[in-house]
Amino acid sequence: MKTLRLIFWDQLSLSISSLKDIGPHDTILMCELRDEVTRIKHHPKKIALWFAAMRHFAQELKNQDINVHYVEFTDSFNTHSLTQEVRRAVHSLSIKKIIVTEPGEYHFQKTIKSWEKSLDVDLEIRIDNRFLCEIDEFKKWAYLKKELRMEYFYRNMRKKYNILMEPNGQPTGGLWNYDKENRKPPSSDIMPVQRISHKKSDILKNVLTLVRHNFDHHFGDLDPFYYAITRDQAMMELDHFIDRLLPCFGDYQDAMVKGNAYLYHSLLSSYINIGLLLPLEVCQKAELAYRKGKVSLNSAEGFIRQILGWREFIRGIYWLKMPEYGELNALEAKHPLPNFYWGEKTHMSCMEEAISHTKVHAYSHHIQRLMVTGNFALLAGLDVKEVQEWYLAVYSDAYEWVEMPNTLGMSLFGDGGIVASKPYAASGQYIKKMSNFCKQCYYDVKNMTGPKACPFNALYWNFLQHHRESFAKNPRLSFMYATWDKFETSKKEAITARASNIFKEMEEGNL
Repeated sequence: MKTLRLIFWDQLSLSISSLKDIGPHDTILMCELRDEVTRIKHHPKKIALWFAAMRHFAQELKNQDINVHYVEFTDSFNTHSLTQEVRRAVHSLSIKKIIVTEPGEYHFQKTIKSWEKSLDVDLEIRIDNRFLCEIDEFKKWAYLKKELRMEYFYRNMRKKYNILMEPNGQPTGGLWNYDKENRKPPSSDIMPVQRISHKKSDILKNVLTLVRHNFDHHFGDLDPFYYAITRDQAMMELDHFIDRLLPCFGDYQDAMVKGNAYLYHSLLSSYINIGLLLPLEVCQKAELAYRKGKVSLNSAEGFIRQILGWREFIRGIYWLKMPEYGELNALEAKHPLPNFYWGEKTHMSCMEEAISHTKVHAYSHHIQRLMVTGNFALLAGLDVKEVQEWYLAVYSDAYEWVEMPNTLGMSLFGDGGIVASKPYAASGQYIKKMSNFCKQCYYDVKNMTGPKACPFNALYWNFLQHHRESFAKNPRLSFMYATWDKFETSKKEAITARASNIFKEMEEGNL
């Protein structure tokens, strides 16, 4: 039986389940599609990463004498539609069966399931074995639980894979979580580490020309391009992170420094999510570095928790709650996304810094995403759909399964508490503590009212008051409401007036 095996742009792993038991008469289909890079206008660096990594992966398969039908973006016959390209391959190759690994996004799952009938073929959808918790396994874990909290899921995953565990069944060091040791603000002696620069292959050079010609109107800078685009290069990035960056990662993973997009953070999420690295091998390398005494426990555990815990938890939430999850808007946030998210001028130093990192690198580390751009979107009540689309478009590691629960649930509390136990709302004081962004800002972070007072301050209290009915009984916010109630009436009125002016300035493009 002639079989077509479809490989998506985020499935670039030789161990992917759709490649298992491949035979000499099977054909791999890979496609570069305009529909998928313009449906959401992805960052040019992200598009270049996809296309270059796909072409290298296809060449790797061909070197193993595997039949590959590769559709390039500029091929004259390219319909730029996934279903149409599959249909064309089925007819031209007399395909009787399609094998595919389950896709990462819900809308692709619906599309794939329609092929069996519309294309008159047998269809086999295989589990994505690169993830460490299968979708059905997560559903069993979540069954009948009143609250779904990552911490308890994470403990199960630690036990399952014997990561940072002792022979007596206890967590290494006696604690499951060392997050309290991972919150140091930036110090004056922080020294950036030089990142790897990979030699550009001919494939990459051609892709960069293609992207420069076709997607220069998308938000983001294509040059300079420094991403790994092969498995070997991604492994170099992993080794570099473990050896040079992980030792300092734990202490400063929440810190933010002007002019430094990465600090000690890895860029590995982009390579894990596209398939060039496998999450388990990354966790095991981090654990080994700790066992050998090369990194502290809080660095190793904090990094592993992001992958073994948070990444798997977020993916589980997505598939547990979709498709209804994508329509949630618990706080009824509807303000249009301000133009400064797309690079226009803002007086807010922290926002300008995080967005400029995003524009240049297609990257901004998780605290900047959560506590700067995400925090502002939460406090300002920005439209949840527009915010999600922005995050999905601008970050090289963003795919709907990971972006939606992180943005809608964690940043915006738009899911009403499915992901987070409280909204991650903060005033400018948090940003001042964890960064040096405020030192040269037009606004004064010490002030709450007045025309030059930090917008985060008034918006924070305005947000709490606006949603008091929703949050007053939340034990993690009771102290803040008690503080508000002690304010003089004149102070409350001044805060409310300042918040109103902020919304007006935001709408006029003057914030």
